[in-house]
Amino acid sequence: MSETKTPGAETPDAVDYSQTLFLPQTDFPMRAGLPKAEPEWIAKWDGMGLYSELRKAGEGRPKYVLHDGPPYANGNLHIGHALNKVLKDVVTRSFQMRGYDSNYVPGWDCHGLPIEWKIEEQYRAKGLNKDEVPVNEFRQECRDFARHWVGVQTEEFRRLGVEGDFKTPYLTMDFDAEAGIAGELLKFAMSGQLYRGSKPVMWSVVEKTALAEAEVEYHDHESDTIWAAFPIVGKGSTGSWGSVGENRSQSDALLGASVVIWTTTPWTIPGNRAIAFSPRIDYGLYEVTAAENDFGPQPGAKYVLANALAEETFAKAKLRFEKRRDVQFSELDGMSCQHPLKGLAGGYEFLVPLIAGDHVTDDAGTGFVHTAPSHGREDFDAWMDMRRDLEQRGIDTTIPFTVDDDGFYTKDAPGFGPDAEGGAARVIDDKGKKGDANGRVIKELIARDNLVARGRLKHSYPHSWRSKKPIIYRNTPQWFVHMDKDLGGYGLDGAGSADSGREDTLRERALKAIEDTRFVPVSGQNRLRGMIADRPDWVLSRQRAWGVPICIFTDEDGAILKDEAVNARILEAFRAEGADAWFADGARERFLGSRANEDWRMVRDILDVWFDSGSTHAFCLEKRPDLKWPADLYLEGSDQHRGWFHSSLLEGCGTRGRAPYDAVLTHGFVMDEEGRKMSKSLGNIVTPQEVIKQSGADILRLWIVSSDYSEDLRLGKVILQTNVDSYRKLRNTVRWMLGTLAHDRGETVAVGEMPELERLMLHRLAELDEIVRKGYDAFDFKRISRALLDFVVVELSAFYFDIRKDSLYCDPPSAVRRRAALQVVREIFDRLVTWFAPMLPFTMEEAWLSRYPDARSVHLEQFRPAESGWRDDALASRWKEIRKVRRVVMGALEEKRRAKVIGSSLEAWPTVHIADEGLRALAQSVDFAEIAITSGLRIEAGEGPSDAFRLADVDGVAVVFEEAKGRKCARSWKITGDVGADPDYPDVSLRDAEALRELKAEGRLTTA
Repeated sequence: MSETKTPGAETPDAVDYSQTLFLPQTDFPMRAGLPKAEPEWIAKWDGMGLYSELRKAGEGRPKYVLHDGPPYANGNLHIGHALNKVLKDVVTRSFQMRGYDSNYVPGWDCHGLPIEWKIEEQYRAKGLNKDEVPVNEFRQECRDFARHWVGVQTEEFRRLGVEGDFKTPYLTMDFDAEAGIAGELLKFAMSGQLYRGSKPVMWSVVEKTALAEAEVEYHDHESDTIWAAFPIVGKGSTGSWGSVGENRSQSDALLGASVVIWTTTPWTIPGNRAIAFSPRIDYGLYEVTAAENDFGPQPGAKYVLANALAEETFAKAKLRFEKRRDVQFSELDGMSCQHPLKGLAGGYEFLVPLIAGDHVTDDAGTGFVHTAPSHGREDFDAWMDMRRDLEQRGIDTTIPFTVDDDGFYTKDAPGFGPDAEGGAARVIDDKGKKGDANGRVIKELIARDNLVARGRLKHSYPHSWRSKKPIIYRNTPQWFVHMDKDLGGYGLDGAGSADSGREDTLRERALKAIEDTRFVPVSGQNRLRGMIADRPDWVLSRQRAWGVPICIFTDEDGAILKDEAVNARILEAFRAEGADAWFADGARERFLGSRANEDWRMVRDILDVWFDSGSTHAFCLEKRPDLKWPADLYLEGSDQHRGWFHSSLLEGCGTRGRAPYDAVLTHGFVMDEEGRKMSKSLGNIVTPQEVIKQSGADILRLWIVSSDYSEDLRLGKVILQTNVDSYRKLRNTVRWMLGTLAHDRGETVAVGEMPELERLMLHRLAELDEIVRKGYDAFDFKRISRALLDFVVVELSAFYFDIRKDSLYCDPPSAVRRRAALQVVREIFDRLVTWFAPMLPFTMEEAWLSRYPDARSVHLEQFRPAESGWRDDALASRWKEIRKVRRVVMGALEEKRRAKVIGSSLEAWPTVHIADEGLRALAQSVDFAEIAITSGLRIEAGEGPSDAFRLADVDGVAVVFEEAKGRKCARSWKITGDVGADPDYPDVSLRDAEALRELKAEGRLTTA
């Protein structure tokens, strides 16, 4: 029925027909009031101990474990946190409701720079100096800060509807966790994978620590650029040409010429030790013929550079030039140059060799690459690759430490270090501002006629994601884990297995583990594989105070003490007192015991926080009996390919021979409605707290599950309103079902005895059951939510329920059609509510307990499987054609309704012309007036008159409108010819008279 008025309202005085209808009756409110209702549900769940009940229900079931990637405990949640935690909650709830014990244990990352930085900010605001505070007092302040935010974030996560073990989460700062992290570090130390080395690392002068790739973001930055000349001096260890068989006349022509390099970091010139070139590039010798600049090159100066870049380079230098000849690779191979700062403060007397490098191109610059192994990964790798050859050429391959922790030049940069006039030059100051290093280097290059040109360039440059300040690459002593050392099968006992076709290195183990891991989406596999294949050795050390220390002892050469008794004392102390024990007075003597009189030194660096989080599988999954190792799933944002996924992979492979996870799922980031990054400056930030306060957590969750989270998501007022509208339609449908099922007696009708319409709905439930289960297995929540919402709006509200309202409201209680419809509504409700429960936990709990007040919780239920015999593809195919005809009829009726010819479809009795015989037979096989919700309907052959109503996409179907003839039933409002045929009830149809007779027999018929 499609009327807007209540049936039965127009009745004779003798009978109150409105009381004889089975109209919906429910206390389930139309308005959800989620902001107020949701906290009440959380309190009820706490009161009944829902988490404990879930664990009891899961006893004996197979475990499904999603291991939580720990957020930092250092502030309120943002929308990305909400996205992440809701996705995790949907996963764990869906597996719990499908026969698993799916326990969710939340965790927090409590160490590291994000928290330490906050405490330092507080110190700076008070004018305090961190270094004047005892280290363990400072660490306690960090601990207290983290514990506060764990509490705040716990409440915010729970307000999102996330269910888990929030009473006993894992915290990386718990004593057992710190001991576990230290134990994992000692495994690397004892197996020979840990070593002290010297490499250029990303260094934050502002934060005074090395940074991992995951702690770096890129922003536009304006840099000084220079073209510098390195005078050619010859070949060999002395710079003389020697007897190497080359054409002397050609070689002599290069004497007096200079190789030109280009760089955006002039401050790295003191660290230059080589120039890289490529055999794939064509080079030439060029002579300056005229100069328009106010420094440097004069006519007669000769330079070697790539032919493809010569014109651009000389234009930058404001020089006119002529090419003298091509320069062959053989001339450059083995050549050495003079350092452009030679003689400054008595330094830079060494030769600068030319070395071949695969990374050199002629896309930009000069075709020669300035190589400072102290200040770049590619520079370092190229230097190390050539180290043996260079030593044979008599080149000193020592890598200098030219810049210190604070960004000042050291004594390894003569003329710019602490002994220089004016003191040490500085690259970056402690505020992240550019220092005077570039200017002083450029000044000295000009003084030596070795600056060819200078300029400025705006380009993408690495910044710390915390301080938002530029970083530098600098060579520092750090602790590393070998990526390519043979591990000899270490850690493969039972957990992993060696692959005879691979080397047993950490890199090869990790690459093998990536092959064995399921990635959602699959593109994540290639991304992580590329990172592992190309990454350098793993840097573990940080020069900070708040974290788990690298709790090892070394001799003066960096060799690690390998003593199980010492390790046992360390871990015992950590379990009892936490990692603070390492920094306590007398710690060295306590841990070394009888070896305290030996020359062993305590390492004071702490572990990179990514090692902490990468070790969570060891002290959480392996130690808790309610979890298991490896995890079934790790789920985080796509940035964690270089973060948590990455460090967990390396930690697991290094100690156990495999990844600590079987599957990895990644989601994108949240943008505003226009696809822009959310930022305070743009004023486009949407916080989960705002959304929850205004609309409720279930609205936020509906947006998440209906979005394609594999890519960046968009969120704003319009998108939220769209989800509010979808939620309202869903809620109203659930409310109608609850009201209708108030009349349900639990009677059943055999499927074979049901009308086709009911069997069609059962078929659709069987189809949806498969979509839902496969969707949850594939973590494809968008497909599930879209399929269910479409089912609610298109197939239930606008089709099945609309058709069946007449039967459900008006049919006699004994009617098979009505009983079958009630049974199907019951089946739909049970499935729809449980299917949606992982996604919309508050609303579906409210709906379930409205229907089943004696139930404990919908979240303790299981998904109802589709019963055998429900699936009927032939029936579905048949009704697909029938519904085409129905669309044409409904379109014709809607046209008359808009024209106000009719107010209700029951006022119509249309004629439907169907040209196709087969389609006509299908339409005639059902009560088409019933499914079109008209009082009557005729079907005739043929195309129909030209002025009949048609739809362009349904061929051969035309509808001619006619008003219904006859009397209107006072109970159902149908206009039929049998009203008055029953003498006992002269104002109703025969169907309604039979219903009234049954109701009278049941004592339900009332009179005025």
